[in-house]
Amino acid sequence: MSHAVEMHGGLGLERILLGSTRLTADQLEDALQRRAETGERLSDVLVSLGHLNEDEVLEALGQQLGLPVRAAIEPDAIESELLEKIPIGFAKAHTLLPLAIAGDGSVVVAVADPFDTAPLDDLRLLFEGVEVQAELANRRTIVTAINTAYDRGTESAADLVEDAAEDLTALASEIGQEPQDLLDASDDAPIIRLVNSLLQQAVKERASDIHIEPFESEIRVRFRVDDVLHEPIDPLPKALQASVVSRMKIMGGLNIAEKRLPQDGRIRLKIAGRDYDVRMSTVPIAHGERVVMRLLPRTTDMFDLERLGLNEIQLAGMTRLIQRPNGIVLVTGPTGSGKTTTLYAALSRINSVDKNIITIEDPVEIQLKGVGQIEVNPKIGLTFAGGLRSVLRQDPQVILVGEIRDLETAEIAVQASLTGHLVFSTLHTNDAPSAITRLVDMGVEPFLVGSSLAAVLAQRLIRVLCDECKEAVEPTPEELAEIGVRSRDGRPVRVYEPRGCARCNHTGYRGRLGIFELMMIDDEIRHLATQTTDAKTVKRKAVELGMHTLRADGARKVVQGVTSIAELLRVTEEEGVVAQI
Repeated sequence: MSHAVEMHGGLGLERILLGSTRLTADQLEDALQRRAETGERLSDVLVSLGHLNEDEVLEALGQQLGLPVRAAIEPDAIESELLEKIPIGFAKAHTLLPLAIAGDGSVVVAVADPFDTAPLDDLRLLFEGVEVQAELANRRTIVTAINTAYDRGTESAADLVEDAAEDLTALASEIGQEPQDLLDASDDAPIIRLVNSLLQQAVKERASDIHIEPFESEIRVRFRVDDVLHEPIDPLPKALQASVVSRMKIMGGLNIAEKRLPQDGRIRLKIAGRDYDVRMSTVPIAHGERVVMRLLPRTTDMFDLERLGLNEIQLAGMTRLIQRPNGIVLVTGPTGSGKTTTLYAALSRINSVDKNIITIEDPVEIQLKGVGQIEVNPKIGLTFAGGLRSVLRQDPQVILVGEIRDLETAEIAVQASLTGHLVFSTLHTNDAPSAITRLVDMGVEPFLVGSSLAAVLAQRLIRVLCDECKEAVEPTPEELAEIGVRSRDGRPVRVYEPRGCARCNHTGYRGRLGIFELMMIDDEIRHLATQTTDAKTVKRKAVELGMHTLRADGARKVVQGVTSIAELLRVTEEEGVVAQI
């Protein structure tokens, strides 16, 4: 048994809990009865019943055992030699982490369960007889620190490039002038470590895409972070090209022998404790195969309407729309503007046991629990239109069509909405009013557009200013006029500009948020739609009826200090609409 736990029997846990926490005698009696029935520890029963949270129980255990309790762990302060001696699998399995070497030579270790003494005894063997001092921390704190600390301890991409290049040189010397076996080279450890390191670095930098681009004498690696590409490392040697690409193709289940045709694949990864879906695409170009990987976290955290950036009026409108029994709700915008995320957030809000929700997508990007998701496959005849016909025979109440690309799909979606289904879909148009004219241009009858369409939501993604380094400035009247802002009472308007710091990788921005243009289809807009009115006229009428345009919504976020004038001008078009601030 570990020395730290042996020395402290301490006061009875029950008495400490009643004296120092919000636990009542009745709740304690309830927990003791449950413990007698299940054999669980009292601390676990109290947390599972909701009488106390984990931190409160931990404080009481610290008092009982005489052990210090850590509220936070700084992974950067952990000495690397301690991490090298303990495998990450062991640390995660037992929820423990070495923290420091104390003045007396003993090792301080954070543990979540002080009564699980076997791992502490194992640590004494790993540290060659050195004594172990236990400190308490909750499981979430320890697991987060494990992921961060061990990620920090991995080799840099530059070191791995050097290892891989040396290894290929050694391999070439062994085989002389014979052609290199790419499969064997791809299986080599330095190449695997290099690719893994690139993926880990991309996750750490919050990258959405990784680009591997071969040129005549080098391979350029770029990450897309907050919609902007940058080079995180120096170009890789050309000698690594075949091995790196082959390794990535093996991970994605692609044919490494086929280099003349584009290929698409998918990789499932776990990095720093989080699951990721990686969509992979290869395309042959002049100097080899170009690889792009899109990283999609397998989490529902981002599918929350409140976190997308909708203002109060837009959020209330979307909440009403997704509760409708029928109609079409369209989300428009260019590729990469967050349309799919918005639709997933809408589906997540209404997803319940009593609703049958079916989607047809190209491809299925993220799995939604409880939702039937179909992936189109034109090679076997499974198109949006064909799949949508079949979906209608599956008794759905809500249907998501990934994109309306042609008249056939549009007509089936319209008919589905008119026969009692709520249909969500996307279109590639610049603003909300243009969606009406786009459907008519496809060949949908104007009266059907007017009667089936419930609303159109146009959106863009803007970069959010870094809170650590953004700087307040007073804009010129010309700058305010350019984004359509005019002060109501003549007072100066204060906005913020990016500066750049270590936290935001010296870009001045960290994260992205949506700006939106929600056009509800009321009787007046419906009348214009049936008259095949042009998009500009529809837009003027929608603004008269209270619609906030993309630039007006963005201008409000500029004045609120969320983003900058330059960023808003980058992602929106001139509209001539003045926002009263």
